Amino acid sequence: MTAIEGTFLVTNADDASATLRNVADSQVLTLSGNPGIEAGEVVEGTVEPEPPMEVTYTLTEVAERRTIPVETVDLAPTAQTTEIAADQAPGELTTVERAGEGEVHVLTVPDDETAEAAADVVEDEATLSRAARLGVDRVEVRTTDGVVSVRYLPD
Repeated sequence: MTAIEGTFLVTNADDASATLRNVADSQVLTLSGNPGIEAGEVVEGTVEPEPPMEVTYTLTEVAERRTIPVETVDLAPTAQTTEIAADQAPGELTTVERAGEGEVHVLTVPDDETAEAAADVVEDEATLSRAARLGVDRVEVRTTDGVVSVRYLPD
């Protein structure tokens, strides 16, 4: 096997090891040791398989380490988001590219499930993985009755 260079989400970390997920292809890689990374961090770098079995990896190069905040903000969804949501049935999702970097996801849900849906988005590892894949710096979740807007934003 050869070295893998990419962007990785640290999904689990303890004193003895760490688990990474490549955000490009979702490949899960177990590190045989923990070089000081923490769960929830995004690491851009290189991992190499350890001989002879090549089932565990070593993080051999770190180009960047960062965290991407994912939080609910006390702002209403934008007018564009509200217009998109008006044309959607509950349970539907629309993805809109932002001018410049990032994207916006518009999710419609039953009115009484809005807060729970927003909390699920904030806690979902997939939200953080997508943010890392998009190369954004933060994720902002906005809500109004029946609408959850997930904004993947540059700094």
